[in-house]
Amino acid sequence: MTLQEVGDDYTKDGTVDLRGNPVRRSQRGRWKACSFVIVYEIFERMAYYGISSNLVIFMTTKLHQGTVQSSNNVTNWVGTSWLTPILGAYIADAHLGRYITFVISSAIYFLGMALLTLSVSLPDLRPPTCTKTNVEDCEKASVLQLAVFFGALYILAIGTGGTKPNISTIGADQFDVFDPKEKIHKHSFFNWWMFSIFFGTLFATTVLVYVQDNVGWALGYGLPTLGLAISIIIFLVGTPFYRHKRPMGSPFTKMARVIVASLRKAQAPMSRDPTCFHELPLLEYESKRTFLIHPTRNLRFLDRASLKTGPTNKWSLCTTTEVEETKQMLRMLPVLFITFVPSMMLAQVITLFVKQGTLLNRHITSNFSIPPASLVGFTTFSMLVTIVIYDQIFVKLARKLTGNPRGITLLQRMGIGIFLHIFIMIIASVTERYRLKVAADHGLVHQTAVPLPLTIFVLLPQFVLMGLADTFLEVAKLEFFYDQAPESMKSLGTSYMTTSLAAGNFMSSFLLSTVARVTKNQGRGWILNNLNESTLDHYYMLFAVINLVNFIFFLMVSKFYVYRAEITDSANEKQETKVLDNNKE
Repeated sequence: MTLQEVGDDYTKDGTVDLRGNPVRRSQRGRWKACSFVIVYEIFERMAYYGISSNLVIFMTTKLHQGTVQSSNNVTNWVGTSWLTPILGAYIADAHLGRYITFVISSAIYFLGMALLTLSVSLPDLRPPTCTKTNVEDCEKASVLQLAVFFGALYILAIGTGGTKPNISTIGADQFDVFDPKEKIHKHSFFNWWMFSIFFGTLFATTVLVYVQDNVGWALGYGLPTLGLAISIIIFLVGTPFYRHKRPMGSPFTKMARVIVASLRKAQAPMSRDPTCFHELPLLEYESKRTFLIHPTRNLRFLDRASLKTGPTNKWSLCTTTEVEETKQMLRMLPVLFITFVPSMMLAQVITLFVKQGTLLNRHITSNFSIPPASLVGFTTFSMLVTIVIYDQIFVKLARKLTGNPRGITLLQRMGIGIFLHIFIMIIASVTERYRLKVAADHGLVHQTAVPLPLTIFVLLPQFVLMGLADTFLEVAKLEFFYDQAPESMKSLGTSYMTTSLAAGNFMSSFLLSTVARVTKNQGRGWILNNLNESTLDHYYMLFAVINLVNFIFFLMVSKFYVYRAEITDSANEKQETKVLDNNKE
């Protein structure tokens, strides 16, 4: 290589090795590095969903909890698992960096998995087996048994707080947006990232769930724990090939400084003169391998934070780039709030959808019956197929029509998924109404031990369509929050996606408890321990109405959303400036 070729081979997006040295794109990153990250994610998702997919069944059959209690315990734990990534993102962006944060969190994650496997394996750590049809009549788990079980679950949740927001960001960091080919590959990365997630999920919801229901919970939880250990080893093996981003300081502190500074100068007259606003020299950004951001016209009240008037301390004067970074994070908040309702829908898949399956005929042959939680595998399989079709066919066709490298915009993709949720809940409501009619026709309303003469595959449409909706919504949501976050806050941006899922699960718990309590007090409860005595179809129709209202709000939010300018635009402008200066000379 000539000196010019060597210089061009270095990445231009600020990535470095673990020692802080610039890296060459021919030696690190790209799909070679991503292969380790993606294989890690397959095994890790197998471990996580090997626990979460069948958790409601374990709590019902082994811990003897009712429908509402078990469903809420699952969604509260899942919500916590998706909320802790905010802390993980903060530690990564402000202090340790993504790689170190991820490695430490993986050790905590594994500790939680190992303790959880121990809690389901030892007879003394769970209540005695109960054969009574009414779970309320069974002996409850002791305080010690619950403490060990839920302690393990929440240790696991703390561990995932450092892995979830950082592993996808580490993967995306392997592509330099200043290289045209790598920029295109980065657009495809999120599709294949979700493909890997659901490939691992498919194994969990078929093989592992079957082992748990038919072989034993000790082996059913032991295998995911082993899978997690393998995934961590695979990730560490790929260390020599990764590109890294330096921690850029606390994003929360930076945003707080901008908001406080703008409030302090709320009465100061605004200026149209660019020289009246504080900004660092371009060379200072280049020396730190970071990027200057030009001012925008939205959220103008925050511009006062960089207005050069009054005190000049950090809490009174910020740079224009810091202001724009804060704007970028705040602009995403309305979109984040809109995604809470779709995240509530995902909570139903591993709780009430699965509970419905326990009351149906699960036999495929005389000797084989499908575990209720395995229906989640059809959601996964649906997404695996549609992601490939979307990436390989739809994007290429749409790209020719729209000229957009992604085919359609990220918000358009999200909108399709949100719209599909309306029909999913209508179908779920109609299906449940039919199931209740079959229970009434055969005199099985007050029975739970006898399955209805109705195949479990009647639930298939709502599971399959949920996978289709995820292809549009969940992939776009992950890419949107990563793509629209400023370079110094990528982990925080990714944590917006996990926050959406956390809020959805907590809202699901609140709504389920509230509706169950209110409807039970008014007469026939919508959600009882015996779903044959419930009117779950009304609950699902309520969700359909909530989704419709949410979709209308989404249309309003997306209409006014302004996408951030890519950093490559600033780089091109800088290059053009240099060329003009050279021509003048």
